[in-house]
Amino acid sequence: MKLTINGERRELDAATVAEALAALDMGDARVATALNGDFVPVSARADTALSPGDALEIVAPMQGG
Repeated sequence: MKLTINGERRELDAATVAEALAALDMGDARVATALNGDFVPVSARADTALSPGDALEIVAPMQGG
């Protein structure tokens, strides 16, 4: 299905946020996710369904000071 991932239109074979992360080789990555502007906690990713046209944001934590 066609999704917007971090502002870029992509075609992914994924039905959930967890499947999308796995398809992007980020299944084990420590990242924050938001679907259509709403935060998706790690515990809800496998149950959060995707629909064509959804916007998924994936953000890695940054370190520094």
